[in-house]
Amino acid sequence: MTVTDPQGSDEVRRYRALASPIRARLLEALRADPDLDTATLAERVGLHVNTARSHLNLLEEAGLVRAVDEQRDRPGRPRRLYRAADPAPDAGHDAANYRFLAAVLASYLGATADDPRAAAEQAGGAWGSFVVDTPPPFRTLAPEDAIDRLVQMLEGFGFAPDLDTTDPDAPVLRLRRCPFLAVARDHPDVVCSVHLGLMRGALSELGVDVEVEDLVPWAEPDTCVSRLRVPTG
Repeated sequence: MTVTDPQGSDEVRRYRALASPIRARLLEALRADPDLDTATLAERVGLHVNTARSHLNLLEEAGLVRAVDEQRDRPGRPRRLYRAADPAPDAGHDAANYRFLAAVLASYLGATADDPRAAAEQAGGAWGSFVVDTPPPFRTLAPEDAIDRLVQMLEGFGFAPDLDTTDPDAPVLRLRRCPFLAVARDHPDVVCSVHLGLMRGALSELGVDVEVEDLVPWAEPDTCVSRLRVPTG
């Protein structure tokens, strides 16, 4: 039997690529206006050209953008143009398979673990620390910057997060879409605990003193609500 390393899977590469706010903005720009070169994209998102090129390379490796050489009928080196990649033609079929697999694993964990909530949160925490967009070495993030990275990570997973910072010491994060809604309704203890672990693991990896107090499933219509706490003083 061949064992595949999950860290090298296409899906993980996509999640890690989208966890970066910068790469998310680059991809958004290309979806709105395809066939842009590096210099144009760098200007639009406020980056140095070399920095933009590095992020575009990661997006290309993750299969989220495609690069082609400009077709030109005049002398000179053709520009490298980028566009957002088309979704895979069998994406719907893959999604159904992932939902089935998620249901199998959630039901098994719920039936066999001594504490399904704790086990699910621990698993989510491990992956949250792995996929979040971490800063370069020796750079310390402010709490609000870390929360922004958390939001970008959740966007990459498809949660449609909405951050309310009316009280900056107690932000409220609303998740308006659940990527595993059908499974979550049948196994909320497992699936929602994984999601809680994702958030806690991500913030722990970012090294900030921000606490995810809870995650309340469907606290509002079609919306799960998480309360954050930013200690003061």
